Amino acid sequence: MKATYHDRRLSRGQSAVELALIASVFLLVLFGIIQLSRAVYSYNLVSYAARDATRYAIVHGSDSITPATSAAVKNFVLNESNGVDASQFTVATTWTPNNSPGSTVKVVVTYNFALSIPFFGSVTLPLSSTSQMVISQ
Repeated sequence: MKATYHDRRLSRGQSAVELALIASVFLLVLFGIIQLSRAVYSYNLVSYAARDATRYAIVHGSDSITPATSAAVKNFVLNESNGVDASQFTVATTWTPNNSPGSTVKVVVTYNFALSIPFFGSVTLPLSSTSQMVISQ
C-alpha cells in the first residue's frame, strides 16, 4: 500500500517531536557531565593547592630568608588557582606551636563552587581540603 501525502506529513511531525524529546534529554545529560567535570577539576585544584601551600610553608619557616605568613600562603594559593574564580577561595594557615623548624603547619583551603543545574538554578558547593606537615627549615 502506498503512503499518502497526509501520512508522510504526520510521520514528519512525529519525528520532530521524538527528536525534540531525545535531544533535550541528551543535552541535559551532556551539560550534567560538563558540570561534574568542572566540579572534579575544582576539587583536584583545591587538594593540590592545599598540599602545595603546605610544602611552601614548611620550607619557609622562621629560619628561612623569607618566612611564610598567612598572607604569603594565601597569595601562593591564589597564584596557583588557574581556571577558577579566585575570589571564592578561603585559605586558613595555622602553625603549632609556631613557625620554627620541628613545628607543624596546617593549611585548609576552601572553594565555593557554583554548580549550575539547568531548569533548577545554581547551587554552591563548598569544596575543602586540609594538609598538614612538619616544618623543615
